[in-house]
Amino acid sequence: MKILVTGGAGYIGSHTCVELIKAGHDLVVVDNLSNSSIESLGRVEELTKVHISFYEIDIRDKALLTEVFNQHSIDGVVHFAGLKAVGESTKKPLNYYSSNFAGTCTLVEVMSDFNCKTIVFSSSATVYGDPNSVPIKEDFPLSATNPYGRSKLMIEELLQDIFTANNSWHIGILRYFNPVGAHESGLIGEDPNGTPNNLMPFISQVAVGKLKKLSIFGGDYETPDGTGVRDYIHVVDLAKGHVKALEEMIGKPQILKVNLGTGNGYSVLELVKTFNTVTGKDIPYTIVERRLGDIASCYADSTFAFKKLNWKAEFDLNKMCEDAWRWQKNNPNGYSK
Repeated sequence: MKILVTGGAGYIGSHTCVELIKAGHDLVVVDNLSNSSIESLGRVEELTKVHISFYEIDIRDKALLTEVFNQHSIDGVVHFAGLKAVGESTKKPLNYYSSNFAGTCTLVEVMSDFNCKTIVFSSSATVYGDPNSVPIKEDFPLSATNPYGRSKLMIEELLQDIFTANNSWHIGILRYFNPVGAHESGLIGEDPNGTPNNLMPFISQVAVGKLKKLSIFGGDYETPDGTGVRDYIHVVDLAKGHVKALEEMIGKPQILKVNLGTGNGYSVLELVKTFNTVTGKDIPYTIVERRLGDIASCYADSTFAFKKLNWKAEFDLNKMCEDAWRWQKNNPNGYSK
């Protein structure tokens, strides 16, 4: 299949490109490079020995997106493009609704114009808001505690409405938890702009000497050690989940909503301790105020993913830390030379 990957130069997108190519798909990537690097796709090509057609465009630009569909017979879309920082979304909500929701509206409109009705969407566990209990199942009530999560939820509702209006669509909605780690080659990994918003790259940059110490947001949650509990999933496991979802879509008009997580919750301090043990690096930290929009505990019930997609996470927390450290150590400045 010829697959359009939006946001394919990003962290999760680049790893998914590797797995899609390994599965035999032909890729076209669009990305505006606002929080990603073209270098990542060069590394993907190095890993796979396959050329990727790339267009530097914003998916909100309907004319340019239409031109991509004109030039390529797109069979399906894996949709990552969008902004993703919870904290930033509370300060710049309009950016998130424009980039994430409006961008998806344009994308789906162009897909409709070309009768392309297969899409796997990168959603998030944030659509569950602050759940009453864990682990989280797919039928839990949906809500949002921040604009980022709300933009994801709005897109889910948009896709549901599209399917309700026309059930010939093939729609996969993947609600994933906290992606960490990197490709075991050390060639591709997470390369955030400025100070990282996510925990693992923050830890890694402290370990490599780019940052002095880790800031842990909140030490007074109702969790075993007071720090937030999350379901950390290796980015390669996550990428493989997208391939499985795409395969499930083929020939089966449906809308499918699936959690992708390990089913295990680890606190921030547990992750720091594991990173210390695996790498031999001591990570100094300080506990600061909670971030607006964060919740105490969030981890998945991944039973349905195994039942429906025959998918489950393979890599443990040690492997996540090992691969994240290999990437950071080999690329102390990320993709910058």
